[in-house]
Amino acid sequence: MQRSQIIFLWSEQVRRKLLNSVEKCVDEALEGLVRSNVGLALLQGHRVVLRSDLESIKGKVALLSGGGSGHEPAHAGYIGVGMLSGAVAGAVFASPPPGSVLAAILTLWKGGASGVLLIVKNYTGDRLNFGIAVEQARLQGVQVDMVIVADDCAFTQPSKAGRRGLCGTVFIHKIAGALAEKGCPLDEIVARVNEATKNIGTLGVSLSPCSVPGCLPSFQLPPGEMELGLGIHGEPGIKRSKVASADEVVQTIISHITDSSSKSHLSLKSGDKVVLCVNNLGGLSCLEIAVVSKVAVHCLEERGVQVVRVMAGSFMTSLEMAGMSLSLMKVDEEMLRLFDAKTTAPAWPNLSTSSVSGRNMFIKPEEKLAAASDNYNEGSLSSVIRLVLESVSKILLQHQEELNALDRAAGDGDCGSTHALLANAVQEWLHTSRIPGNLGRLLADLALLVQQSMGGSSGALYCIFLSAAAPHLMQSSDGAAWAKALHAGTEAMKRYGGAEPGDRTMLDALCPAVEELMKLSTAPPDGHIAILQSAVEKADLGAESTRNLTARAGRASYIASEHLTQPDPGAVAVAAILKAILNALKA
Repeated sequence: MQRSQIIFLWSEQVRRKLLNSVEKCVDEALEGLVRSNVGLALLQGHRVVLRSDLESIKGKVALLSGGGSGHEPAHAGYIGVGMLSGAVAGAVFASPPPGSVLAAILTLWKGGASGVLLIVKNYTGDRLNFGIAVEQARLQGVQVDMVIVADDCAFTQPSKAGRRGLCGTVFIHKIAGALAEKGCPLDEIVARVNEATKNIGTLGVSLSPCSVPGCLPSFQLPPGEMELGLGIHGEPGIKRSKVASADEVVQTIISHITDSSSKSHLSLKSGDKVVLCVNNLGGLSCLEIAVVSKVAVHCLEERGVQVVRVMAGSFMTSLEMAGMSLSLMKVDEEMLRLFDAKTTAPAWPNLSTSSVSGRNMFIKPEEKLAAASDNYNEGSLSSVIRLVLESVSKILLQHQEELNALDRAAGDGDCGSTHALLANAVQEWLHTSRIPGNLGRLLADLALLVQQSMGGSSGALYCIFLSAAAPHLMQSSDGAAWAKALHAGTEAMKRYGGAEPGDRTMLDALCPAVEELMKLSTAPPDGHIAILQSAVEKADLGAESTRNLTARAGRASYIASEHLTQPDPGAVAVAAILKAILNALKA
């Protein structure tokens, strides 16, 4: 194989990313974060982000974290009042150099901080490079300390390297930040944070690998498989298996985190209070994360655990990895107060301070509007209305196949079937309900019936038409009232549907007919049938004209004009309905 072929095959496997360059992606990402958040600033010459109001930390402990890039929004997204004072970024998945860590420490110290605390995830590179900076800072007289977060619950027998630092680190940013903002001294913050780390556990699952910019995927995962317990850089997990349901995956994760036979477990018993973090590792949809959140809360509550807060979203990612992790932190009332303390960090979610567990999450809906026929007696027009509705139902059923055939050219071929649903619903309604003599009430009833029985955009448009027309016939049903009602219904269809006459829709049959029916406002009663006859003829012509129109609205607008050679099915249906009304009234 030639070298050019090898390069081509390699480039095909390297995942595309929306970047300008591999070499500058970290620097440009940091600049983008700072440019979009006025509370942040860059330390010139270093990949270090700091609070832009460093004067505000005078006399308080400054908090510094960081690590390899690719885990955004960690860690720079957690800089702000009540959280971190700064964050040091390395290259993607690479620990930052000790020189940059030291520069950040000295900047914070010389800015007036009473001490500097480094919060570091338990990875060898981070421990070494942050550790070097700590020792060098101490040589210069800085009051500095470091806490290690190791919240990974994957391995039942951790190696000498210990448990890895994962998304639980974000909990520590928040707790330490609240303590620092209160003015607690460095040694107290260290002690309380170290205690808090013992009450945190995290475990993740991945459905796909991720890839460092310019590189091949970090590992291979066959289609249909998932990996449990992997690290945030793609380090191997503890188990591979077939992709399971959200219920099964969450149950497995929580059972593993709390398995008392594991030396890495989080001890959790009924009655304990926890904060839950559902962390998107980068590639899951918001919908999936919401499903996982629902399942995780339910699973914990089934164990008698009280879920007091839930964070759901992207908090510590692994580039584009399709996966998620669950982090649990046991809390008491004091720890919860620290967690709830205000922060300006841009990536921290705006959480409620009310407990998730123990609340009623449902609101009972208002009783649905009763149909007019339930409350009103039949009137003198009821027998005529029955004939009209029977006629409309019959003609829609007769045209079912014709409308379906017309719809196949531009839609999914169900226009006749949806109209047949309405026809059958009307027939059943005629057998089971009283027909109100008030025409406004009748249209309101029919609007509700359409809404409940007829799907598709046609059903929505009919419902809008009837709902908008009904109020104008509540007090009167003379020709003028009908003219106003029909005009209001048509205008509502235009407003909500977005179409106009000429767009090849049902409006091309309806609007000419309604324009003719506006003559009812001045015509004597004995002239109404003639006007309706003329309106039916206009509707027929309008429906036929759609054969030569270019579709500009609805699903047909996505079809090339040369494929639309038949009339619009919605317009044909409207013309048929008007003809059925005319025939019934003539009879």
